[in-house]
Amino acid sequence: MPSALESPEGGEEDILHYEEVEDDAVSPMDLSELLKEGTKESHDRAENTQFVKDFLKGRIKKELFKLATVALYFTYSALEEEMDRNKDNPVFAPLYFPVELHRREALAKDLKYFYGEDWKEKIQCSEAAQQYVDRIHHVGQHEPELLVAHAYTRYMGDLSGGQVLKKVAQRALKLPSTEEGIQFYVFDNISNAQQFKQLYRARMNALDLDKNTKERIVEEANKAFRFNMQVFDELDKIGRSLAEEAQDGGFPFHDGKGDIRKCPYYADKLGTASPSCPFHAAVGLARQPLVQLVLAACMAMAAGAAAWYIL
Repeated sequence: MPSALESPEGGEEDILHYEEVEDDAVSPMDLSELLKEGTKESHDRAENTQFVKDFLKGRIKKELFKLATVALYFTYSALEEEMDRNKDNPVFAPLYFPVELHRREALAKDLKYFYGEDWKEKIQCSEAAQQYVDRIHHVGQHEPELLVAHAYTRYMGDLSGGQVLKKVAQRALKLPSTEEGIQFYVFDNISNAQQFKQLYRARMNALDLDKNTKERIVEEANKAFRFNMQVFDELDKIGRSLAEEAQDGGFPFHDGKGDIRKCPYYADKLGTASPSCPFHAAVGLARQPLVQLVLAACMAMAAGAAAWYIL
């Protein structure tokens, strides 16, 4: 990995040695501090949503993780489109780091891994994600100074807690060690996340903003957290409706309760001459008197063998 950040042009004069950036002289009125203090409550609430708590415990279904990746794809597509639009605007330009930060292409790789080559035809923006996307576009086109709030909320989080989620997802979903499926969390062009974050905060603090604008940015950052929480809540509701996945990575099956059409085996057989669920077939067979007699005899023999072994 490079030890310096290069501008999109790649000229030597544009190389930023972020190792040299320090934030020891931070003022309480600096934008970075105002954002840190002003979003503490929202940050805590986001971390305590059921979706995030389950995720951190490794209780994440693969299908739900895929849907979360879809939501991120649409969110970052909107965010990076508006960042590109405002890359020369002085209220945002110092925070434009496309090579180091942009996530859209990484998310496209993850979606290709999960959904296949035709992934674009298989995904759609959810209602909660669409509201988030609409807000980002509005800000980028009408109040570009507030774009700082959305970039700060997403990218600084990705470089912090996002790295924890990366490890959890890789372990819980048994993803390849080569990082397919979690490219979103991989920042190849940032050699030291902590030092980069110091640079980013220093750039934020150097923006020429009045007190009122800073307050509006903090307010917008709290809105960004709320949009994220709405997406989390939406995913949590979807997660509760999904069939439980086998813990050993096997295929889920119908447990004899609820609508048989939700059984993956049944769904796979739809359109064939005789769709049936293996669970119901087994239960029906076990109810036959002859089968019950054979099972009872086998259990008696097994119990006798176990008693002999113990003695």
